[in-house]
Amino acid sequence: MSRKKTSLTRLLPKRLLVAAGLAALVGRRALNTPTDLTGKSVLITGGSRGLGLALGREFAARGAHLTLMARDAAELERAAADLRGRGARVLTVAGDVTVDADIARVLDAAEAEYGRLDVLANVAGIIQTGPLANMTEADFRDIMEINTFGPLKMTRAALPLLRAVRGRVLLVASVGGKVGIPHLAPYSVSKFALVGLGQVLRAELAQEGITVTTVCPGLMQTGSARNATVKGQHAREYALFATLDNLPVISMAAPEAARRMVNATVRGDAEAMIGGPAVLLRTAQAIAPQLTADLMALGNRFLPRPTPSDRGVIGKNAESPITQKNPIKRAAEAEFNE
Repeated sequence: MSRKKTSLTRLLPKRLLVAAGLAALVGRRALNTPTDLTGKSVLITGGSRGLGLALGREFAARGAHLTLMARDAAELERAAADLRGRGARVLTVAGDVTVDADIARVLDAAEAEYGRLDVLANVAGIIQTGPLANMTEADFRDIMEINTFGPLKMTRAALPLLRAVRGRVLLVASVGGKVGIPHLAPYSVSKFALVGLGQVLRAELAQEGITVTTVCPGLMQTGSARNATVKGQHAREYALFATLDNLPVISMAAPEAARRMVNATVRGDAEAMIGGPAVLLRTAQAIAPQLTADLMALGNRFLPRPTPSDRGVIGKNAESPITQKNPIKRAAEAEFNE
């Protein structure tokens, strides 16, 4: 073979890679045109408090009409009053994302109110914190039902409405769905599954004109620790979790997190890491998985030890003077209906 042919042979794979990259960029632009939210119908599960409420404010600020779904009717009405006070059009439906009849009811209500559904934001979820030794199989099953199967059921049920308008789906996962976090075992398992679900849904629903975006935030100042289930040494576990959740630099303000999530949805991103710490942790895992695993194991040695009892308590029942006096935590709880 001549030297010229050899050079061409070596260049061919590079040219093919460049061509494939350009084709992917063109295809992404064609398939994922940024959407204007003005007048669009957005359904938010878990929309009564915390991140769900923050997302409701952000979607509403961009002109969207909202349907909020959550299990607590009183919390929903407080959230709706907040949003209406900001000029938003809001419909509330009390229901559970694990119950088929509730899912059908909220979708029917949104269609009846707005005539369409443009964005489904799957936010509803629960958090359990504590040592793996204190987590039961039932804990894993319970959190999977809400954090993973809930979004799956909601998305599949909403497909007819989403197909009609080439709609969008937002899945709120976590950096804990990219890196296993000690003392958040059931939560990480459920979020790993949700990240995988998001990838499959995006690949298979693209041909139907539906764009799926999965976001993986780090710690956020939503006040949600107050409603987490705490196991093991309750006071110590809660103090650690609630403090980290509201620590400047380590955690992100909820409005900023919501803004970035809505931006990712509008752009049609496949995945988005939300917050610098989340980006750094995911990058470390990708580049040096062995080192990251060793550091996680080392960090676990400094966490509270398990207890003989598997009893769980709600975070607000494990408050201590340290957590009660945290000004960032208290402000987030008040602002986001926790």
